[in-house]
Parts: sequence; C-alpha cells; structure tokens
Amino acid sequence: MTVIEEIAERVGPAVVGLRRGARGGSGVIVAPGVVATLSRNVRGDTVSVATADGAMHDARVVGLDQSVDLAVLRLDDESVAIAEWSTEEPPPIGREVYALADPGGRGLRVTGGTVASAPRGVRGPAGRLIPGAIEHTAPLPRGSGGGPLVDRTGAVIGLNALRRDGGLLLAWPAAALRERVAALASGASTAPRRLGVALLGPRATRRMRHAVGLEDAGGLLVTAVEDDSAAAAAGLARGDVVVSAGGAEVTGLDDLYTAVDAAGDGPLELDVLRGRERMAVQIPAKEVTA
Repeated sequence: MTVIEEIAERVGPAVVGLRRGARGGSGVIVAPGVVATLSRNVRGDTVSVATADGAMHDARVVGLDQSVDLAVLRLDDESVAIAEWSTEEPPPIGREVYALADPGGRGLRVTGGTVASAPRGVRGPAGRLIPGAIEHTAPLPRGSGGGPLVDRTGAVIGLNALRRDGGLLLAWPAAALRERVAALASGASTAPRRLGVALLGPRATRRMRHAVGLEDAGGLLVTAVEDDSAAAAAGLARGDVVVSAGGAEVTGLDDLYTAVDAAGDGPLELDVLRGRERMAVQIPAKEVTA
C-alpha cells in the first residue's frame, strides 16, 4: 500500500465537503461532532456538510475567529471518524506532506508534496499576522480550502488556506488553530481584542504630517474611529498618532496588535501625539472589545 493510500484510508473518513450555506470548500472533523474549516467558507448559521459515507448533515456554525480564518461547525452526528491534531513543531523544508479535501462534497482528493519554505508569517483576512504558515507543493483543486494538511502519520499539521503564485499552497498551522477550535466548540470566544480604529503605517504617517507642516513622527496615524468603540471611549481622535503601546514603541501594526493582546485583563496605555502635543491615553480592559 502506498503512503497516499494509507493517508486516504486513515484520514479520508474525517474529511468533509461543504455545500449549502457555504461558498464551497472542505473541512476536517477534529473532535466528536466538531468540524474545522475556514471562516471564509461559511455563510449564515448552518452549513450542509457531506461526510465520507455519503450522508448529508446540517451543521451549526458555533464559532468564528477571522483573525486566523477559522470556523468551527457542530455536526448532529458525533460518531463520524476524527483526525488528530499534530503537536509537533512545524515541518522543515523538504518534509513530505499530504493534502486532503472534498471540494463542495464532490468526493475525496488526496495529493502528496513537500514543504517548500521555512514557516512564515502571513496576514490573515483580519490583517493580523498568522505565524508559522506552511508553504507546500501538494496540488489541490478549487473548493479544497479548509481541508487538512497532514504529515506521514496522518496527524493534521494545518488547514489549507491560500493558493500562491507558481502553484504553491499555504496552510494555516495547527499551532495557531488547535486551542482555538476547542474553545470555539465549547462556546467561548477567541476573537482578539481590538481598539476600533483605522490606521496608516509609519511611512504614510510621516508623509501626511509633513504635508501639514508638522514634525516627523513614527507610529500609526488614526484615520477613523468607530462609534462606541474602545478608542472612542478613551478619546482617541482622527489625526492622532499612536507612538507607543503598553510601554513599547509602535513601529508597525504588529507592535500594536502585540500590545493589545498582552494587555490581558488590565488596562492598555497608549502614548499618542496629537498635533505637537504628546499625551497618554489609557483604555480600561473592559473597553477593549472583540
């Protein structure tokens, strides 16, 4: 028996296809009755899911976390086969990997390939960096997004997410998904905190301040503030420049995301430049909302 045959036999029964209530796509059952797929694959509160035995199930969408492009569905049947998450480090360049999918419920696909690059950070649909994304060469047809990428043992090392130039694919890594799937399946929220502002990067900030006769400043320029947001409650305004957060210099969006996430249950302090005046803005944790 070839490795692909073994993978198809071992993991294939846990792969599902998404039909009605979805944009097509695939998913994988990772716990009894729990399907992991991509958040972009689902629409509404229910999805029609085709399992490997040909049965159709109405699955409920029980959780979304767009920061890692993740959706969790709950099946009405907990007896369906499951795949196990890998707990190993991301695979190195050249390691064999196997991609599985059931595009739109049209039947199982299994292909083999190798890891093509070192794990990398890639921005998810919400703009946050997803570290450890796996680039690989196992080809898949359209509708395969959300299907699992597995190692030679059949352990799920990621969910296939993006098609790259030259035919390479990217998978969101298991390390970014495992705990989130379990939390979402239990009804908890895993959405990251946010301030409720639109921002420009340091280069644009310097250019725009120079255009109105203000001195150069690094940091992030606030271009809009959402009503009833944490930023609005704290008094942030359009034109402010966030130069530090949580005591650390802000040189890009990732610095601000890190500070917001690190705030935990405590307050978040921002150092802000308003025109030529430097000021501190403190946002209580209760005001930092998902």
